[in-house]
Formats: sequence, C-alpha cells, structure tokens
Amino acid sequence: MKSAPLILSLLLLLILANRIAAQDLLQFMQQRPEIKQIEEISGNHSFKHTYEIKVRQPLNYADTTAGFFLQRVFVSDKQAESPTVLITEGYDADYAADPAYINELTEILKANQICIEHRYFGESYPDSIVWKYLTVENAANDDHRIVELFKPYFEGKWLNTGISKGGQTALAHRTFFPDDVSLTVAYVAPLNFGVEDGRHEVFLKTVGTQADRDSIQNFQLEILKRRESMTVLLKELCEQKGWDSKLSYDQMLDFMVLEYSFAFWQWGYHISQIPPLKSNDEELFAHFIKVSEPGYFTIQGSKKYQSFFYQAARELGYYGYDTEPFKEYLSISTAKGYLNRYMLPVDHPVEYQPETSLQVDKYLKNDARNVLLIYGETDPWSASAAKLNNDPSMIKIIAPSGSHSTRIKSLSPTTKNDAIAFIRSVILK
Repeated sequence: MKSAPLILSLLLLLILANRIAAQDLLQFMQQRPEIKQIEEISGNHSFKHTYEIKVRQPLNYADTTAGFFLQRVFVSDKQAESPTVLITEGYDADYAADPAYINELTEILKANQICIEHRYFGESYPDSIVWKYLTVENAANDDHRIVELFKPYFEGKWLNTGISKGGQTALAHRTFFPDDVSLTVAYVAPLNFGVEDGRHEVFLKTVGTQADRDSIQNFQLEILKRRESMTVLLKELCEQKGWDSKLSYDQMLDFMVLEYSFAFWQWGYHISQIPPLKSNDEELFAHFIKVSEPGYFTIQGSKKYQSFFYQAARELGYYGYDTEPFKEYLSISTAKGYLNRYMLPVDHPVEYQPETSLQVDKYLKNDARNVLLIYGETDPWSASAAKLNNDPSMIKIIAPSGSHSTRIKSLSPTTKNDAIAFIRSVILK
C-alpha cells in the first residue's frame, strides 16, 4: 500500500516543479527592464502559464531619441527546452488574450508560444502617432528584440509564423534577421510590388470556371442596375450603424461592387450562395453586404485597419479594381488611386516605396533556407504569392480550391502529413 503515498509525493513534486518553472519565467521577465507590465492569463491548460506583457520598444530604431511605445506580447510557457513558436501578428493580437488560444504549429510541436502584436495596432500604439515610424523594418526590429529578450530563457529551436499580413511580417523579420529563427511558416502571405500590384485583377479573370465568373459578374451588374434601391438600403444601414464615409453612397456602392469578386474568392464562398437575380432587393442586399462588407469603406468600420492602409500605400502594396465590365453602370469615372484618395489616415498622398518588397523577394529567391509557404488556390492573394529559390528546404504548398482561410489543418491528409513532417524535421532534429 506504499503506492498511494508515492503517487501523492510525485504529484506534489510535479506541482512544485511547475510552480518553480513558472516562477523562473516570471522572475526572468521581472528582471528585464524593457518589460514594463506583466499580467497572468489563467485557464490555458496547454501551457504552464500564459502572460500578457508590455515591452518598451523604440519608435525608430535608426534614432532612438524619437521616443518609445509599449508593445503588447503574449508569452506562453510549455517548457524552457521545448521549441518556441513566434507569431508575428500583422494586426492586433486580441485573440491571443483568449485563455484557450493555441496556434496550430504550437500544438504540432508541443512548443512554447509568443505572440507579438504589430506596432500601431490594438494596444500597441504610441502615445502620439507619427506615421513615418510605421515601417516594415522597424516592425522587424520589434520582433528581433523580442527574440533577443526571450532566447536566453527559451532554449529550444525557434520558428516564426503569421497569417496574411502576419505572414508578410514573418517573411520580413526573417529577411532582416535570418538567424533569429530556424524556420518560417507563412500562410497566405502576399508579396506585392505596387499600391495596385496588377496581378490580382488578372487572377480574377481566370479563377474558377467561366460559368462561375459569369455568375459573379452578373450579380455585380444586377446590384448596379438596382442602384436606386440599393443606395437607399445602404444609407439606412450606415445610419443604423453610425458609419460615415469619405465616399457618397453612390460611390460606396460602386466600390463595394468592385470589391465583391475579390472578397467572394478570398473567403471561399460558393456560387450556390449567390441568390437568384430575380430575388427581391432585400435578399440581394443581404448577400451583397455579407460578402462585400460596407464597413470597410467607412471611417468607423475601417478604423482598426487604418495603420494597414498606410502600410499598404507606403510599402506593402495592395490591389486594384477592373472597372471595364461595369463602366456603363458606375457613378465613378475611375477606381485608380482609391487607396490614397479614400482610405488613408493621413490627408496627403503616400508615395509607394518598393525597396522593402524587393529586398524580401531577393532574400527568398537567393539566400533563404527553411521556409514553408501555404496558399489557397482560389484566394486572390495567391496571385502575388512570394517566389522561392530551388533549395529543397524551400517549400510552397497551394491547396486546391483553398481560400484565404487555408491552414495546415485544412490541407489534404497526405499534404498535411508532409508539411508536418517537414516542420518537425527542421525544428525537432
């Protein structure tokens, strides 16, 4: 009957060990002067402990006299010797405050997890916004400082990862600091070379079948043909939501129609979801605003994307609209330059600077190793997918019929197993 006391003793030792390990991480962070706030998030049973912290970061790494800001970071401790998954978020990281949140790569590797909220998003704004300091290189330096801060504690191999703009952020971080991590896994991450890159419009002319594209275009045309009733419904919705826009309701309707085909394919809608063209106004409008969200073109609805719009205009690039099929029914004379004219948080045009995208492109085509890119076949962002060199460790997966929601877990069984095997071969060997 000695087994019961022995088991109890082992349980007590395990609890004590967990407390010591958690205390070690807490003490480690408390001893770092850059870390200004530490708050524990309880309830995530995948880790010993999860912390939400604020790290003091320079606004401009080229001149630290420009000041500092507090960047929100989430740190989840599995085991100091385990791998670490670094999530380079491209926007806010509110989701990481969920006690149950765990990245799929973290699960695959049984890893520690660090999620970095992007500067100028969420709670990571400076007290006074100076837009010129919102650069890809400064954001890469933010990520690098977090790596430098925690590598002495998390001793296993590191990888960085991100989705969409977060994937762009991961690729840029790897370009500027190639030795920070052993592997980069970027999901649906575009690499654009212009404010209106041009490849996305071409993509939308070939994606799916001709019948699919005809159905989408016919729906867009039907919305425009019902302009009078559609603008009434749009006005009612905006007033109900308290939305204002730099656009008139006619202009907003035009841009929503132009956006519709991009959003339709991006988010994996099916042609069967398009209502019959003989449907009443309310039925057409309900589907229309579900796919092409009107808040995107309003001041209040797009507030959380203002920093992104600035980055897109300055360095990240974006997409344009093909107005030719709709010109007979549009109220606008052109869609050219719409990002600078209607979407930016500043009242002056922002000049696009291609150097950063070209630098990332050069790195991926020449020097990079251990990079996994995952795209969805029907996602318009795959039109500007990054190109890789021919090293065997450089892998691009394009999921058949996949959308912008494509992840490892959504791949076919064989492809998923191959991707996981590759990741484990790099990180766990």
